[in-house]
Amino acid sequence: MADLEGLPAQEVVDRGWPGWLQLVVTEGDDHLFFDSPWTTAGTVTALEKVGAPVKANNGRRDFLILTAGGLGAVAANWASATPASAADTTRGRRIGGDRAAAFEGRLAALRRLDDQVGSGRVYTSAVTELQMITDTLRTASYSEPIGSRLFAAAAEASRSAGWTAYDSGRHATAERHFAAALRAAASAGDPVVGVNTLAFWAIQHYSTGDPRGAVALVEEALRVAPRIGSARMTAMLHARACRAYAHAGDSRASDRHANLALDAYSAAGPIDEDPDCVYWFNLGELYQLLDSSALNLDDPRRALAHFESASTARASEAYDGEAFPRGFAIYLARQAEARLGLGDVDGAVVAAETAVEHMGGVTSARGTDTLGGLRSKLGAYAAVPVVPDFLASTR
Repeated sequence: MADLEGLPAQEVVDRGWPGWLQLVVTEGDDHLFFDSPWTTAGTVTALEKVGAPVKANNGRRDFLILTAGGLGAVAANWASATPASAADTTRGRRIGGDRAAAFEGRLAALRRLDDQVGSGRVYTSAVTELQMITDTLRTASYSEPIGSRLFAAAAEASRSAGWTAYDSGRHATAERHFAAALRAAASAGDPVVGVNTLAFWAIQHYSTGDPRGAVALVEEALRVAPRIGSARMTAMLHARACRAYAHAGDSRASDRHANLALDAYSAAGPIDEDPDCVYWFNLGELYQLLDSSALNLDDPRRALAHFESASTARASEAYDGEAFPRGFAIYLARQAEARLGLGDVDGAVVAAETAVEHMGGVTSARGTDTLGGLRSKLGAYAAVPVVPDFLASTR
């Protein structure tokens, strides 16, 4: 049965009967996000669905909906979809650019708020923004340029909701939001928000056991990136490809994209000339991603070298752990893991302690799981005096 559904045998072994059946049984309205025609009406319907109150899952385990083939098809549909036209707008009260600008400003603030307080608090705000934007799309009248901005704002709100849902461990919910975001990006005719959505969706897949699905997403994003003309965004996408291939165990492809990321970044201009959605990406962040990829490829020495490069870059390019406490905690946990791989248990504990400090006050299931996994690894070194103290203090 699993083979007929195209489900990997390892999933059957890992999940057992009947747990693996959840991977081939999707919610009744999932076709709205993945299979329905890519039209303006279809976009609005998908946005309404993901903006509706979330139903309890009755104890079902949350899981990824799509695998590599399905993701590739969704990405290809996005790339070929036709943007909305003025004829698609509803004849309600006429609105102008002020409404779109208000949404855009709040979404920019929401992106940065997620860095500081974590996904647990931001998801609800993102969905609220999505509901307001969708209501405007349904009930107002607007010019074609304003309509494009509204659809782009809807795409960003749904992307933000998808990212924060994933960071909270709600994988199916995240995928529905990402799919709706991609539809809205297509209706907007906005390659920036579409490419950014693909990049964040790729993170979800390579981090949850489907690196080939992540490759399908980020390679499509790279194909479209030249239309945007941002060296910073292109470098970010190559770094994501590096991560995806590292998770897949393909060191050759991962190294190729690492070099392409560094080459692309060397041509990056001032950050305020780039799309706002890559405000977080500098040389320090790039080295942190290369550090994580090296660790996935069982090269802890190179991972630590990249980590040091992230911290010692010139001030404007160094990784800012205070601005991104959740991300820094996760990267510190990976540094600790690399130090363990080199036998430096004391150094690993120092990094682990700093990681715990940075996670204070930030809600993130992903961050919590990362630190929990590190505690488990440190448990094997309980004979080293500093380890029991750390484990006891973080119990």
